Amino acid sequence: FYGSTPAYRPVLDHHGWGDLQTELNTLSKQGKWVEMGEVVDDTVLRAFAVVGAPEDLASEITHRFGGLLDRIQFYAHDPADPERWSEVIDALRSA
Repeated sequence: FYGSTPAYRPVLDHHGWGDLQTELNTLSKQGKWVEMGEVVDDTVLRAFAVVGAPEDLASEITHRFGGLLDRIQFYAHDPADPERWSEVIDALRSA
């Protein structure tokens, strides 16, 4: 959704994906939410998100953002498994 808003156009332009904003905006106005996900390819997704299995997230986050961030936000696909996420958090704390 964020990429469909005109305010995100400069961010997408920076990466060379400005036309994607227009396409996403059109799809959002048509209520085509599934189709919006289909036009965002893995390259675009990975530019804005860390994607992977929980056991790989701590190393990927540290690799990409180590020394740059002092906090992160998780949007977990399966937040109902607190044990799994506590392992990720523990790994990040020790990184």
